[in-house]
Amino acid sequence: MRHQKAGLKLNRTSSHRNAMFRNMVTSLLKYDRIRTTDAKAKELKRWADNLITLAKRGDLHARRQALAIVREKEVVHKLFGEAEERFGAIAGGYTRIVRMAPRPGDAAPVSLVELVSPAIDKNKKDKKKKTAAREKKLAASAPAAAEEQKSSMQKDPPQRTALESKDAGPADSSVSAPSPESESKEGEAKSSG
Repeated sequence: MRHQKAGLKLNRTSSHRNAMFRNMVTSLLKYDRIRTTDAKAKELKRWADNLITLAKRGDLHARRQALAIVREKEVVHKLFGEAEERFGAIAGGYTRIVRMAPRPGDAAPVSLVELVSPAIDKNKKDKKKKTAAREKKLAASAPAAAEEQKSSMQKDPPQRTALESKDAGPADSSVSAPSPESESKEGEAKSSG
């Protein structure tokens, strides 16, 4: 009986199999997708989901467990840095297997294994980017509009309305009586002409 014997043997020794999957899971986490045969892809999904669960936990012991499997420290650092943000909303199913055309050399069935990015998070990020862009445009246009208004005010002072001119009284230039000098000039022009 095969009780408690999970995993595929793939016609390899245990050391060869472990080395192969350690390399494959490192490449998957580094490049976000790899292409391999269907049987290897199914087993690789188990390895990758386990490592992402460790990364979501995020403590020192989980990091050391991941370093025992993954070949490159930089990949583990990247995984632990973005795991909570990228996979925090979902519980499991962090990888996707997509079937592809058979391999030309031996007609082996080939699959693409890729890390899943939840669509919910992408939509939220897009909305945040759009609102940030709108706010930026408004902030950029508000000072420009204020400067335009200031420059137009400097060129043409605002005209007073009829009510404002009545309140101003005789000091207002539009309501004031003609000066005596202007009257004498007008009189001279009439007498000579």
